[in-house]
Amino acid sequence: VQLQESGPGLVKPSQTLSLTCTVSGAYITAGAYYWSWIRQSPGKGLEWLGAIGSSGTVYDSPSFKSRTSISRDTINDQITLQLSAVTPEDTGRYYCTRTRYLEFTTRGPDADWGQGTQVTVSS
Repeated sequence: VQLQESGPGLVKPSQTLSLTCTVSGAYITAGAYYWSWIRQSPGKGLEWLGAIGSSGTVYDSPSFKSRTSISRDTINDQITLQLSAVTPEDTGRYYCTRTRYLEFTTRGPDADWGQGTQVTVSS
């Protein structure tokens, strides 16, 4: 499976960030997987933002629940993240992952990761 994140690169404060993860080599509805969004911000560790399961169930992170919306396009095998009311603290590299474990943020054989897309929040 391959995961490819895409997004605007630069977003202004208070705007809504929209990112897309395009999946190839697998169907996002197949198997018992969680398709997650994870980010790494300067000086911080990996943060789990939320996930959508192969069944379509959405799992929110308590830390981001009020600002995130995760959805999917099953025709094009894409996962979308929307993060509202962004601030400069939302600057970071955003990753899409596939794993069998919810809230899993470890790199290794138990997860597939995309290359990530860099997002900068600045006016």
